[in-house]
This record gives sequence, structure tokens and C-alpha cells, in this order.
Amino acid sequence: MSSPDELKAKLNLETSRIHWHELQTYYARGHVVRVEPELDLLEVAAQLTADNKAQFEQWLASESVGDVSPDLARTWYEKNSELWAVVVAPWVLVQDRSANKLH
Repeated sequence: MSSPDELKAKLNLETSRIHWHELQTYYARGHVVRVEPELDLLEVAAQLTADNKAQFEQWLASESVGDVSPDLARTWYEKNSELWAVVVAPWVLVQDRSANKLH
């Protein structure tokens, strides 16, 4: 089993910027998870990999992590926003680090 630091280093190698148009298939399947900018995308991915349900319940309750709303998806689509993303199959975690936020 990897240490948390090793896991985050591995996930960091799998993190990239991607345009929203390229994520449409995943969004249509309900596999895109929104991560608010105040959270560390790699930490969220590591906790998902570790199946840390308690932490995810806290993030979901605070709306720091969750579904991509239709309004937000439309905004990202219209702008073809570039997002940070990391895959923790079957999920694609995305984070919008631009100054303008809407959800």
C-alpha cells in the first residue's frame, strides 16, 4: 500500500488542465465531481481513492464537493472553460480555478 504522500505524487502526475467540451461524455454519465477551489484537488482525489466516506460526507454537506449543476455546466460549456482535472475511475474530479465562479 502506498503512503499518502506517494499516492498524492502519483495523482499529481495524472492531473491536467482540460476544456469542459472534452468532458461532456463524462458529465452526461454523471461521472464529473465538482471540487471547490478552496480545497486541494489532490487531497480530495486521495480521499476518494482511500474511500474516506466520513470526509466526503463533510465536503458534500458543506457543498465543497458535489455534482456539477446544469447552470454551471452551461456556463462552462459557453466559455469552454479550462478546468483542472484528475481521474479517480470512474469519476473525473474537476476544479475551476478562474476568478469567476457560478454554481
